[in-house]
Amino acid sequence: MTAELREGGRPTGLNRLVLATQNSFRGIANCYRNESAFRQEAWAACVLIPAGLWLGQTGIERLLLVGAVLLLMLVELLNSAVEAIVDRLSTERHPLSGYAKDLGSAAVFFALVLLFSTWALVLWDRLS
Repeated sequence: MTAELREGGRPTGLNRLVLATQNSFRGIANCYRNESAFRQEAWAACVLIPAGLWLGQTGIERLLLVGAVLLLMLVELLNSAVEAIVDRLSTERHPLSGYAKDLGSAAVFFALVLLFSTWALVLWDRLS
């Protein structure tokens, strides 16, 4: 057994980090391919992230503007994961399945509210 493998054959160290990064990028690519909301947010991020870096006058403002965009994408990924697992468990309509999906949607809604309010407050400060 090499130093890179733990008991059970699981990778450790740099090898684990590389594999985890590959898994992350595969998840992002799959979400982009299969979720239209994530695609829209990804394209918006292509505009908003550079704009946030340019519009923010301090490191904190840049972090807030860019962080709100990244948080929305993170919540959308988690919402997509919830929807996928609910759909995987059963195609049958069930109140708890709807509840889980509604909660994921509500989380995305709050992330959007945070994004819009953050950008509005920072831009309002620029204009006043």
